[in-house]
Amino acid sequence: MTDLATAPATGRPRQIVAAARALLEAEGPEALTMRRLADRVGVTAPSLYKHFPDKSSVVEALADEMLRETAGVLEAAEAAAPGSLSALATAYRAYALAHPHLYLLTMGRPLPAAGPVAAASAPLFRAAGGDEDRARAAWAFAHGMVVLELNGRFPPGADLSAAWEAGIAAFTPGPAG
Repeated sequence: MTDLATAPATGRPRQIVAAARALLEAEGPEALTMRRLADRVGVTAPSLYKHFPDKSSVVEALADEMLRETAGVLEAAEAAAPGSLSALATAYRAYALAHPHLYLLTMGRPLPAAGPVAAASAPLFRAAGGDEDRARAAWAFAHGMVVLELNGRFPPGADLSAAWEAGIAAFTPGPAG
């Protein structure tokens, strides 16, 4: 199995992950089979097993990549607007909507407690003033909104921007009174 702390960065494993991502993004999770992946890479399916013991390990490498990218997107949003839950939520939503299949594949499985998950959650934790419960609740809001949006579960004409703004406002502390 691939070591998620050191996701494939070069060579054939990197090529396989890149091909898996392209296949996933273009055609969805049903298209992500070892046979289709081998065809895309230009090898036989058994050759893939020299680098990844099974499809699950390819999916783990994709999830790791998505979490690392999310961490980068959220760190950039935090740098541009320190402490802004709105900036983080906007960046999170934009990334998820730009990579719907990768997002749903990653977030539809158990996430490790450390590594890229910790890096991705750190900006939100800081924006929540170090309040772990508030950070989790804000993430649950953002994740739920993204999943509902990706799955087309809002009524036609729903003002999703207004819903996002209302949710973000609920997690943003008001002035000290």
